[in-house]
Amino acid sequence: MSVVKSSVLTLAMLAAAPAFSAVTIDVDPAKPGAVINKNVYGQFAEHLGTGIYEGMWVGPGSKIPNVRGWRKDVVGALKELRVPLVRWPGGCFADEYHWKEGIGPRNKRPVKVNTNWGGVEESNAVGTHEFFDLAEMLGADTYVSGNLGTGSPQEMSEWIEYMTSDSKSTLAELRRKNGRAKPFKVDFFGVGNESWGCGGNMTPEYYVNLYNNYETFLKAPPQYRPKIVASGGHSTNKWTDVLSGGLKGRTVGISYHYYTIPTGNWDVKGAATGFPEAQWMSTLANALKIDTSIKENVAALEKNDPEKKISLLIDEWGTWYDVEKGTNAGFLFQQNTLRDAVVAALHFNIFHAHADRVTMTNIAQMVNVLQAMILTDKDQMLLTPTYHAYKMYVPFQDATSLPVALRDNVEYKVGATSIPGISASAARAKDGKLYLAIVNTNPNEASDVALNVAGQNVSGVSGQVLTAAAMDAHNTFKHKDAIKPAPFAAKAVDGKLSLKIPAKAVVVVAVDK
Repeated sequence: MSVVKSSVLTLAMLAAAPAFSAVTIDVDPAKPGAVINKNVYGQFAEHLGTGIYEGMWVGPGSKIPNVRGWRKDVVGALKELRVPLVRWPGGCFADEYHWKEGIGPRNKRPVKVNTNWGGVEESNAVGTHEFFDLAEMLGADTYVSGNLGTGSPQEMSEWIEYMTSDSKSTLAELRRKNGRAKPFKVDFFGVGNESWGCGGNMTPEYYVNLYNNYETFLKAPPQYRPKIVASGGHSTNKWTDVLSGGLKGRTVGISYHYYTIPTGNWDVKGAATGFPEAQWMSTLANALKIDTSIKENVAALEKNDPEKKISLLIDEWGTWYDVEKGTNAGFLFQQNTLRDAVVAALHFNIFHAHADRVTMTNIAQMVNVLQAMILTDKDQMLLTPTYHAYKMYVPFQDATSLPVALRDNVEYKVGATSIPGISASAARAKDGKLYLAIVNTNPNEASDVALNVAGQNVSGVSGQVLTAAAMDAHNTFKHKDAIKPAPFAAKAVDGKLSLKIPAKAVVVVAVDK
C-alpha cells in the first residue's frame, strides 16, 4: 500500500475556478424533506470473532486500560462517532443465545460453543448487563435481538420482563440482585434474525404467524416498552410484502439485509486489498443497487402500510470480502480501505434519499468484523477509512433532508459497466447549517462540481475530504494515519462556487452564506 501523507492530500483541497464542463448540484432549502433519523448511522456488535471479545471487551482484570471490562481506547473512539444505536447480540448468534446464561457472576456462567462463528468457546462474559453498560457509556440507544430460532415465547417474554420491569417480580428482583436497580432502556427489540436462513430456514408466511404469536407476549411497562422489529428478507421484497400485510401488534419496522460483494459470488468474494480497478467498479456498482432494493421494499410497504407506521430497517449492510489470509475463516476479519469509505458514503446518500421510510441502519460491524470502524491487535487499535466516513457524516444525524438534483453528471465506466461519477446529498443540520456530501466514484479523475443553492448566495464551503493515492489505501498498526480526512475549503468567485472533487473521494462540507 502507498502511504499517503496529509501533505500530499492538500493538493486536492483547494477549489478550482468554475469549469464549463462542471457537474451542477442544485439544492433547494425551501423544500425540506424528511428528517434523517440519527439511527441511520447505527452500529452492530455480534458475538463473532474478536468483534466483542478482545476487540471491545477485555475484562476488568486486563492490563489493557478498561472501564468495567470495556476497552478505554475503543469506547473513546466510538464516542467520537456519536454512535446513536447499537444492535446486539446478533446476527446468527442471536438465535442460539439464551439470555439467562449471560447474567450473574461471570465466573459461574456456562461456557458454550459458538457454532455459527468459528466453533470457538463462548464464555458468556458479555451478557445483558455488560451490553447495557457499554451502550450507556456510548450514550447510544439499544436494539436487542431476541432468540426466535431455538428459544420460546416464554424465554423471550421473560427477558423483556427482566430488562424492563419496575415491579417486585422475581425476575425484576433478580436483575436488582445482579446489580441493576432500575430497568434497562430497551429502545428496540427484534424477534429473531434472518429467519429465512440461519435463524430457522422459514418461509415468510410461517414466520409472520410465529412472529404474531411471540409478539403478543412481549409485555413491558409503558414507559419502558421497546419498539418491536420483525425479521425481514435479503434479496427481494417478498418478506416485506408478506410481513407488512400480516403483522399485528406494535411493529415499527421490518428488517432487510444487504451485503456488497465485489464478484457477486459468495464462494469467491474478492480481496479486500490488492484488487484491480474492475473490482473497484463492481463493488461500487453492486453497492448502488441497494437503492433499487429499497425502492422495491418501500413499494410493498406503501401498498400494505399507506399510513407509514412501519419503517424499512437495513439492520445489516456493508462490504463482505474473502477473509484475510492466516485468520480464522469464521471470524470474518477483513482489511478496510478507501473503497469501503466510498461504499459507506454512497449508502449514506441513498439512505438520506429514503429518509421517510428508512429510519435505521446498522453496518456490519463495529470492531474487527467485516466493514469495521475499528481494528485491534491485542493492545493496539486503529481507525479505518469507514470510521472516518462515519465521523464526517455526523452532522447528518437528525438533520432535515433537502432535495438534491444533479445536472450534467459525468459517467464513470469500466468495460461494459458504468455508474454516475458523482453522488450527492444535502441536509439542514440541527446546528442550522446546510451540509453537503459529495462522492466522486472515479478512482482516476477529479471532477469539477458547481454548487447552486436556490434562493441563496453562497460565499464558500468548508469541511473535510477523504481520499488517497491508491484505491486500496488503508491504515495498519505501523502506519495508523496513512489515510485520514484533510481540510477542504472553497470560496465563491464572481458569485459562482465551483469545487474540484478529487478522484475516489468523499467530501462533506458546511455551506457558508
